[in-house]
Amino acid sequence: MSDTFQRLLTMSADQPLPLNAQAALGVVRPPHRSQLSWLIRHFIERFFNHETASPDGDAKTRMVQLACATGLPGLAVAVYLWPVYHPFPNWPAHYATGGPPPYWLQVNHHFFFVLYSFVVMGIVTVFEWDLFFPDLLDIFVLTTLPIPVRRLFLARVSAIAIFIAGFLFNVNILAPIVLPAATDPANLPRFLAGHVIAVFASGLFAAAFILAIQGVLLSLFGERLFRRLSLLLQGISITVLVMLLLTFPVLSGAVPVFLQSGNPLVFFCPPFWFLGIYQRLLEGPSALPIYSSLAQAGCEALLITVAVAMLAYPFAYLRRVRQLVVGSGARDTRNWFAQPSHLLLHATLIRNPVCRAVFHFISQTLFRVQRYRIYLVLYGGVGLSVVVATILRFEVVHNHVRMAISADGMRAAVGIVAFWTIAGLRMAFVSPGNKQGSWVFRIVHGRPPQFPTAMEQLQAAKIWAFLCGITATCAACLAFHLIAPAELRTWPAIAAQALIAAGMCLLLTDILFLSVKVVPFTGETAREPSNLAFTVLKYFAFLPLVSALPLALTPWIEKSIPHYLVAVAAFATAHFLLRNRYRRVILEHTNLRPLEEDEEDFPMSLGLRY
Repeated sequence: MSDTFQRLLTMSADQPLPLNAQAALGVVRPPHRSQLSWLIRHFIERFFNHETASPDGDAKTRMVQLACATGLPGLAVAVYLWPVYHPFPNWPAHYATGGPPPYWLQVNHHFFFVLYSFVVMGIVTVFEWDLFFPDLLDIFVLTTLPIPVRRLFLARVSAIAIFIAGFLFNVNILAPIVLPAATDPANLPRFLAGHVIAVFASGLFAAAFILAIQGVLLSLFGERLFRRLSLLLQGISITVLVMLLLTFPVLSGAVPVFLQSGNPLVFFCPPFWFLGIYQRLLEGPSALPIYSSLAQAGCEALLITVAVAMLAYPFAYLRRVRQLVVGSGARDTRNWFAQPSHLLLHATLIRNPVCRAVFHFISQTLFRVQRYRIYLVLYGGVGLSVVVATILRFEVVHNHVRMAISADGMRAAVGIVAFWTIAGLRMAFVSPGNKQGSWVFRIVHGRPPQFPTAMEQLQAAKIWAFLCGITATCAACLAFHLIAPAELRTWPAIAAQALIAAGMCLLLTDILFLSVKVVPFTGETAREPSNLAFTVLKYFAFLPLVSALPLALTPWIEKSIPHYLVAVAAFATAHFLLRNRYRRVILEHTNLRPLEEDEEDFPMSLGLRY
């Protein structure tokens, strides 16, 4: 047995050599890498080390977090399938006789893995939307180096292929390791072939479809129109993808009806195509005829989509480079339609000059910087998908599937819309990476400013978030009213929903901004990397409460006017208490000793600036 193979099995390295022996080995020569390999490594690193994916600059940590976040759910579901296929006595009761689960339950299990691969690869591709094409850094730095244009293009294409292949492998490779033992398939080779081919094809189609859309739009319409449509397309894509995953528990009950009846709707849902490939490879000629038709549609769609993405990308690449070199013409960015609303706000909510200045600073920064707009699009897409999954139901009546609207879901959706809107704004406001705007506030008002000035600065952010939250929530309530059941169209129900919308937006703004002590977009990078798992856990812990509160209060408020007045008093009291608490937090912050120029808060003063 060779030494290398033996070290691999024992997981141990050689004994450390003495210094004399190490010196005798000569100079350590790094491995020779070609220019193409260096470019590929650079572009792959850019996928993880940009301000949207890694605002704290720790690309390796973010890459490991993303790998775990995308790879572990499939493995966890595969592990939890073991008791389903190996039930304990009398559990579950309907198939605890020792046989396998019902056929359609197994199909739904296969459908989940196909759907999960489709959704995750689509979201990953949308998230890296702007990194697949050159930017100003590539044009003004890389093109000035002695690098052939063809090699630069080939390196970017190779990096994209490695990025997609890596995520495909990471998302789908862990589950097949556990599934054979968890499900005990009758034909293991067919099962593994069907699973691996279907999930990889599903994920590849999602990624190629996003790339094809980008390439075609950029090739046909150019950079300027593509920029205008980009955020809208990203928001729609995120909404549809997350909605597919969230509605899976509801959709799974209708899957047998869709497939047995040959409903044409299944041919408009790509995950069903790859479920057809899965079942056709698993069951062979005995599979239902619908599976063969779906499998054929999936194979054809995958080939066409990959071909379109490959053909459109070079033209889109060239047009993007030309647009960056030539530049776009100047255009007037003033919004004349917003002038009346600004005048109204100046006379009511933002009368103080400091508050007014920060308010307009937020507006101009948020709509100018691409990174913050992407954050809002991602939050908005996830929030909209959660709302749709909350109010939408599928009912099977006489072997037909029909959609239904849940009244309780609409009541809960009011709080969900308010929460996701204000939480997204809060995250954008406190995110680091744009400290260039902070020097003005530091020079004019000090660091930290006096208490009255600090309150005016921070109040502008809360007003901005509250106005956006109440606008989005009221718009959602109006949209719900068009499809709401009769019980939600009465005047008491409408008044109760309006009160819940205003009260939730007010309290959520107070709660989420309770610890914010900096002007929006002027915060500094955290000294410790953010914990992605803990951040997601906070949302999962807080969202059920936000959904349950409107669901419990709205019917109670509808009963009588005294109940309505009690709810108004409760919201006002909670707002008053939170406002006083926030004033104490800011007062304590402004009483700290100001930092000297280039002075670190920690460890020189141990965080105690007194």
